[in-house]
Amino acid sequence: MKYLRFICYIVNMIPESHPRRKSLLLREKLIEGYKKGLVCDSGLIAQGRGEAFDYLIGERTQSPARKAIRAAAAALVLATHPVISVNGNAAALAAEDIGKLAEELGCAVEVNLFYRTQGRVERIAAHLRKAGVKQVLGVHDADARIPELNSERRKVSRKGIYKADCVLVPLEDGDRCEALVKMGKRTIAIDLNPMSRTARKAHITIVDEFTRAIPLLTEEVRRLKEKDAAYLKAILKKYRNKKVLEDMRKLVYF
Repeated sequence: MKYLRFICYIVNMIPESHPRRKSLLLREKLIEGYKKGLVCDSGLIAQGRGEAFDYLIGERTQSPARKAIRAAAAALVLATHPVISVNGNAAALAAEDIGKLAEELGCAVEVNLFYRTQGRVERIAAHLRKAGVKQVLGVHDADARIPELNSERRKVSRKGIYKADCVLVPLEDGDRCEALVKMGKRTIAIDLNPMSRTARKAHITIVDEFTRAIPLLTEEVRRLKEKDAAYLKAILKKYRNKKVLEDMRKLVYF
């Protein structure tokens, strides 16, 4: 409660006109998540790295990212068994928006962590459920293993990531992204670094800030759900991830 009062103080203290307002508020959400045991200390460092790339692209969703969002939405709608993978940062930053996307897709959300402890997994799952996520996997059912992956991220639910034909992987996660692609799963990444292994290995990469991308992706899913399979497949056939990444790199290098 004391920290909640401090957050309210921070929100009121930062002027609406401050150019870094949203970025500063997101930092506070990460700190709150850290204090609650959702976010690990290295997650705070990862957030700073992402902010640096966000500054370079003007802190707004660029045209190549919108193309990727459209393709990602088409892939998720076409999927028979889509799953949203969530780590501590994603849960702390956008649990409610993740829940809205999962509800729109009628899919599960799975907790999958590099720095995995059972206590942290349970705290993240409780946070997601409190935010409205109806089906959370990867807590007591992570009894399957991703081949060729040695980190704790290899532990997944048979009903979730292991069974999925399409996985949304928010935030940088190169080794697992590559392993999922090798398993034949269509992999969608959200990563502000267009040069990362995650960005290069995924089938579809949304180079955008996570809390901007998820609501846009949900809106696009809602629109594309009204289209037939042929229309959605045509979107994916035209999509070129290498071209999207090249266009984003040009923006980063300006």
